[in-house]
Amino acid sequence: QPLNCESFSWWLLDFNSMKEQNADGTNNLENTSENDNRTVESVSCSSTQQPEEHSVEEEELQRLLVPDVSDLPLTPRSAVESNFVAYFAPDFMKPGHDQYVYRHANGLCVIGLAPTHVAFKDKDGVTAVDFNVGKSDRSGIKVTGKRKKNAQHFESNTALCKVCTNDASYIVRCCVKGSLLEVNDRLIKQPGLLNSLADREGYIAIIMPKPADWLKSKASLIGFEEYKKLKQAC
Repeated sequence: QPLNCESFSWWLLDFNSMKEQNADGTNNLENTSENDNRTVESVSCSSTQQPEEHSVEEEELQRLLVPDVSDLPLTPRSAVESNFVAYFAPDFMKPGHDQYVYRHANGLCVIGLAPTHVAFKDKDGVTAVDFNVGKSDRSGIKVTGKRKKNAQHFESNTALCKVCTNDASYIVRCCVKGSLLEVNDRLIKQPGLLNSLADREGYIAIIMPKPADWLKSKASLIGFEEYKKLKQAC
């Protein structure tokens, strides 16, 4: 049947519409293909980067867990060195009466005899410790509770105890102003702890100074390096 002009026009419109749809489909396929290629490329890139990142993380973890041997000290730090800052009171009140003050981060101060104390120069060292000095026996003080009930407040020059050698006796003092929390009454029966472990089990007492009092006391003390240089020069 011959086509008239009107039928031909509709047929032409349908044909053009089909061409446009085919073109859109082709473009969509091309875009999808490009997106797929980009996804594959990104996945391949990320897969190559992941081993590198894991390698860097493993190296960092290895460095933290296994330090360089050359950076380690010849001898491990003691518990005192790790947890306390050491201060010294050389020639406190009298020549040769060298004492230490080990201060913890919580403010507590451990008081004891420095290695250069004159008492250690005796042949047999310290042979007895007596806490019955002043007007009271320091070993009889029992502090209780968070408020440190019964704690006595002492000045820096207050006597804590008396250490005895075969030839003489020496007064050990607080060195810092504060509350006396405890004394090491083990020294009464085991005075030899002072000769072998004066900086640990052989400590004399524990004192808690107020922050303001500590700052004043600290000004009269010296650090370990300065103490070492001072005693080496003597």
